[in-house]
Amino acid sequence: MPNRTDIIAEAKTWLGTPFKHQGRVKGRGVDCVGIVIGIAHHFNLTDFDYVEYSHLPDGVTMRKLLDENLTPILIDQAQPGDVYLMRFEYQPQHVAIVTEYGMIHAYAQVRRCVEHRIDDVWRSRIVTAYAFKGIDE
Repeated sequence: MPNRTDIIAEAKTWLGTPFKHQGRVKGRGVDCVGIVIGIAHHFNLTDFDYVEYSHLPDGVTMRKLLDENLTPILIDQAQPGDVYLMRFEYQPQHVAIVTEYGMIHAYAQVRRCVEHRIDDVWRSRIVTAYAFKGIDE
């Protein structure tokens, strides 16, 4: 069973992967959801996937699917290896892996998967947090 350190180590292997809407292939193309799904698949935590979303995903559907496939937790309880759900405008439609440094995510504006600190602007975007099911604490 993987632990949080394993989750982060796997997330870091996605760094530099080009951004690609609905992408799921490390090193070739991924979006923010693709990293979360890729990590879950890598560790056999789930076989779930969902690619029927537009460039601006429906935040209601995204949250519902995250609620069903991950464990909702309080934002202030999030630890490295957990997942943040964020919003840029009205609905939440972006996810990132929490790291000891900040977060890892496929960020369309920079066209690749990156890790960076969470400043006040990013912190204000966080709506909720999730933990992967089936990992060792």
